[in-house]
Amino acid sequence: MLTFETGSVIAWAANISIVLIVIGGVFAFIRLVKGPSFPDRVVVLDFIGVLVVALAALFSITTGFSAYLDVSVAFALVAFLGTVAFARFAEKRRPGNAPDDKATEQAKEETP
Repeated sequence: MLTFETGSVIAWAANISIVLIVIGGVFAFIRLVKGPSFPDRVVVLDFIGVLVVALAALFSITTGFSAYLDVSVAFALVAFLGTVAFARFAEKRRPGNAPDDKATEQAKEETP
């Protein structure tokens, strides 16, 4: 197991990184609650996923346990799939983009 001395440069960098990640998470949560549109919220959720992966990787570095790296890789994959699913949902949600909307428009044009 890899441990760092209290006054080492890596320990200082890790502590500063944790603080910056938490500050980023607070701002991201504010944007998630406030965010004016659905795509903004999707981007923020993806950013929060990146922050969680960064935090897990940072804990892996500071504690020396490689299991946190496995967790961060798995979470990154799940977050990516969630972002793709939200993007597909947002694309279908726009008016005129769904296959049913196009079929309905064609049917309206064909009926006298």
